[in-house]
Amino acid sequence: MKVESPVFQEGENIPKRYTCDGLDISPPIKWSDFPQETKSFVLIMDDPDAPIGTFTHWIIYDIPAQLNELDEGIPKTDSISRVKQGINDFGYVGYGGPCPPKGHGHHRYYFRVYALDVESLGLSPKATRKQVEERMKGHILAEGSVMGRYRRE
Repeated sequence: MKVESPVFQEGENIPKRYTCDGLDISPPIKWSDFPQETKSFVLIMDDPDAPIGTFTHWIIYDIPAQLNELDEGIPKTDSISRVKQGINDFGYVGYGGPCPPKGHGHHRYYFRVYALDVESLGLSPKATRKQVEERMKGHILAEGSVMGRYRRE
């Protein structure tokens, strides 16, 4: 499965616009080459370089199979149509952009997309990452990711 963003390439810097130093809006993300039998998608964005361990920035799930991209600036609401968003490690719903500690160097941010064989995880909006990952078990058909970097001076 191929995951990409038109605003940064694999391993490149995520533009400031999509971070806590900018507008803190979600970047556009698209995916392709997923199995035909896919019924929904999940996207989880995290930072494995956070000082406290892997930090979850975004959880969005029950994305219909016919949708293979997310536009820039997804609203920070618990649901958009039938698509649902979970609680990130900042403690709120929706996207929380890169915001590593100043002077901590580059952090890596992974946008992982999972193709699932179910239309819905059967979770309410505001689920935790643990809840989403638990419900995905045994339903993942394919996965892919794109990684961007960001650092604050």
